[in-house]
Amino acid sequence: MIDTIKLMSSFLSAAKEDPRISPVHISLYAALLLLWQQMGGYPFCVFSHQVMPFCKISGTATYHKAIRELHTYGYIRYHPSYNHFQGSAVYFTGDKNDHGYPS
Repeated sequence: MIDTIKLMSSFLSAAKEDPRISPVHISLYAALLLLWQQMGGYPFCVFSHQVMPFCKISGTATYHKAIRELHTYGYIRYHPSYNHFQGSAVYFTGDKNDHGYPS
C-alpha cells in the first residue's frame, strides 16, 4: 500500500506550485487520504456526506466541484457512482510530470 505521508507530501509540494489549488482542495485531499487509510485498498468508495465533515465543506456543490477539479487536475481519479446506495470510487495518483503537476 502506498505510504500516506508520501502521498500527502507529494500533493502539498505540487499544490504549492499549482495556482489552481485552494484550501478547499487541500482539506478535501487530506480527508480522502484519512478515509482511504481507514478503509484500505483500492478502489475505496466514499459518499459526500461521509467526507464533507472531515474537510469542513458544508455545501454539496462545493464538494462536488472540488472533487471533480482534483480529478481533472490529475491529483486523484474519481468515478462518481450516481447511485445513492453505492459510494463513488476514488484512487490516488502519485505520478507527476517534470513541472510538479500530476500527469
